[in-house]
Amino acid sequence: MNVSGALLILHGKQALNDEVRAAVNAWRQLDRHLAVRVTWEPGDAQRLVQEALEAGYRTLVAGGGDGTLREVAQALLDTGVDASLALLPLGTANDFAQAAGIPLEPFDALALLERPAVLVDVGEMNGEPFINMATGGFGSKVTASTSEELKKVLGGGAYLLTGLSRFSEIRSAWGRFAGPDFTWEGDFLALGIGNGRQSGGGQELCPQALVDDGLLDLCIVPAPADTVGTLGTLLSGGLLGIDSVSVNARLPWLEIEAPEQIDINLDGEPAAAKRMRFSVRPRALRLHLPVDCPLLGEAAREAGDLLR
Repeated sequence: MNVSGALLILHGKQALNDEVRAAVNAWRQLDRHLAVRVTWEPGDAQRLVQEALEAGYRTLVAGGGDGTLREVAQALLDTGVDASLALLPLGTANDFAQAAGIPLEPFDALALLERPAVLVDVGEMNGEPFINMATGGFGSKVTASTSEELKKVLGGGAYLLTGLSRFSEIRSAWGRFAGPDFTWEGDFLALGIGNGRQSGGGQELCPQALVDDGLLDLCIVPAPADTVGTLGTLLSGGLLGIDSVSVNARLPWLEIEAPEQIDINLDGEPAAAKRMRFSVRPRALRLHLPVDCPLLGEAAREAGDLLR
């Protein structure tokens, strides 16, 4: 039997967040049922999703950053249950929330539970899902190696500072890329494969990406002679500069081959592989998004206007 209301799966680091507690209490005072469960160790999100569905909940909320959203979404997709998901953005950069127009204030984010969920795509790398973006090369190393302490002090700017401090470690990778009517091979500094638009604290690598078009946006930053200058443009979020040097495509699938493992970051989860296949699961997830969400195509936005 379905339960009326929602269940919030909250990242353990946010258990003592006073703003979240106040938002949950304010939401309950509006006679909205909202249960809360907190993660403690790896695997908890999957277990809590399963327990929530078995208890009858059909609306879940992921309380955390892009990694938490991915983890909860993956657990939900694995069950095959028709349930919807909302995001309470509590991460350092909140890249997906920022691009999607999801409010960063906890109560305002919870208010999206009043909006009908829309069907969005899910990206995959070798069968592993991601909601926002897969990034590779030096940029993904910067994201993975930025300390939690620095994130707390500088927020998204911590990624830039870490990148600047590691210029001596810059090394390009070589890869062969192939998809429908697209091929490219060569040395590159960074790549982004976006279902969403930005990663690494606001680096807008795929500024035209949509989450409901059945396609992935590809951005490759080739390794030029001026490696340091180009990477500096990338890390500082210089969108116009990136456009001037990047290779771009929009594809339903993409295969990458490399002689050495390429470091990949899937919504905050590090991975590495020599052979990768990226693909899309169209309209695989029901997500609560703002009516004017920039990541939705025209048809979805028009449908949202009718529901205002």
